[in-house]
Amino acid sequence: MSHYSTITNHLTRDPRTWVITGVAGFIGSNLLESLLKLDQQVVGLDNFSTGHHHNLEDVRNLVTADQWARFSLVTGDIRDVDTCRQVCANADYVLHQAALGSVPRSIQDPITTNANNISGFLNMLVAARDAGIKRFVYAASSSTYGDHPGLPKVEDRIGRPLSPYAVTKYVNELYADVFARTYGFKAIGLRYFNIFGRRQDPNGAYAAVMPKWFASMLANKPVYINGDGETSRDFCYIDNCVQANILAATADHPDAAGQVYNVAFGERTTLNELFTLIRDRVAHLRPDLTIADPVYRDFRPGDVRHSLADITRARTLLGYEPTHSVRQGLDTTAAWYVASLG
Repeated sequence: MSHYSTITNHLTRDPRTWVITGVAGFIGSNLLESLLKLDQQVVGLDNFSTGHHHNLEDVRNLVTADQWARFSLVTGDIRDVDTCRQVCANADYVLHQAALGSVPRSIQDPITTNANNISGFLNMLVAARDAGIKRFVYAASSSTYGDHPGLPKVEDRIGRPLSPYAVTKYVNELYADVFARTYGFKAIGLRYFNIFGRRQDPNGAYAAVMPKWFASMLANKPVYINGDGETSRDFCYIDNCVQANILAATADHPDAAGQVYNVAFGERTTLNELFTLIRDRVAHLRPDLTIADPVYRDFRPGDVRHSLADITRARTLLGYEPTHSVRQGLDTTAAWYVASLG
């Protein structure tokens, strides 16, 4: 039995109360689904600026009525500290996912990105500290590595941020570190590397590459690649991300808290390779479609050329062991998009 299976079996026998901010988003709704299936109590917070009610309805259809009854939703904003205090009251763990993502969005509107990702983050930290939360797990970002050229990315070696978004996620880590040293508050940051999977939104100007490509192929629209397609990323399937969050919240290793961890698979895939992988799966599931070659355009400002994670620290201190490779994750992701959009 894996370490993660041991932890989840224990949780089922000893339910806890969890707070998920951004609960109606892509990652938040997947965390909700997993925790409810483990019979946990969950308080969710979302202002629905980027999250969707249909994500919550999807979860509702995948759990039992008794499990769904363990979920309570607060519609509110992390920029309001009283709302943050409300959701943290009497909870054990916080999984803080609420943020305004997207490098291009932050370049276009750094003020709103700062208000959500820094002021909102600080509100949640203070509320969780005052509520006596056992562990505060927050979504950090691989964008923190900035212009550091080394591969694979190791947590202790970062460069200069390349976007306002990257600045905000680095400030999150600084605040968490200060709260640990000043108040003894136990926080863990998870530097996500290009998480993908079911319920990732393909719509909007700032949608991630995978859902945009799935939606374009299924709608017989052009697929655009920024640059020459040799840009590479460490794509990480959503189930691996969920595992990392639950392990981080419950980790009992004496050195686990007060750290940041890479959450990835540990394998590099170029955009050209990714296009082929997605096209092959869509073509298999929808043989009636004719999928054109991608259209190449200029590189996008603020983007890192290559990204690859070293996940040794997460393996050692959290017991993290990713279960899905990029290809395995794409198999289930393709089926979900075809069922949802096709």
